[in-house]
Amino acid sequence: MMHKLLSCFSALLLLGCASGSKSFYVLTSDGPAPSGSGIGIGVGPVTLAEYIDRSNLVIAESPNQLSVAEDHRWAGDLSASIARVTATNLGRRMGTGNVVTYPWKGDDGLRYQVTLDIRQLHGGGDGYAVIEAGWRAYSLPDRKLRASRTFVDREALESDGYQPLVAAQSRLLSRLASDIAAGLR
Repeated sequence: MMHKLLSCFSALLLLGCASGSKSFYVLTSDGPAPSGSGIGIGVGPVTLAEYIDRSNLVIAESPNQLSVAEDHRWAGDLSASIARVTATNLGRRMGTGNVVTYPWKGDDGLRYQVTLDIRQLHGGGDGYAVIEAGWRAYSLPDRKLRASRTFVDREALESDGYQPLVAAQSRLLSRLASDIAAGLR
């Protein structure tokens, strides 16, 4: 009996290892953040809608149905990746290399804090990536609300597939950074 159990477990383990390989994706910024100093901006915290707060990419099959890409995953924590990409893009828009992501040690040297609430960030069966993000910018050190907006946009995928989806999502985050920069000026 024990031998049968071990054989069965070994077969299941081999089957699991032999199944499709996983692909990992990362969001990208427009390029490197400027080096040097400038106005200090802190980006974060970033909150994610429950349905995207996972390691897998998500596709909307219809307005009320989502599918989770089991073998297509984010290379790291999605909220940290969104913060990193937004901070880099925002630094490029604002001409500052003095941009940090949450959590940071103290507010010294920071003029603004930008928080993000990502309500939608997924692909659709219609060939588009979508984003809906609420953002708030606070002046520091007084923590007064300086600007608050909801950013909604969509981006056509250049071709079918998960890599073009992540590239389109990266372009949406680039436009989000432009919206934030306009609100800070």
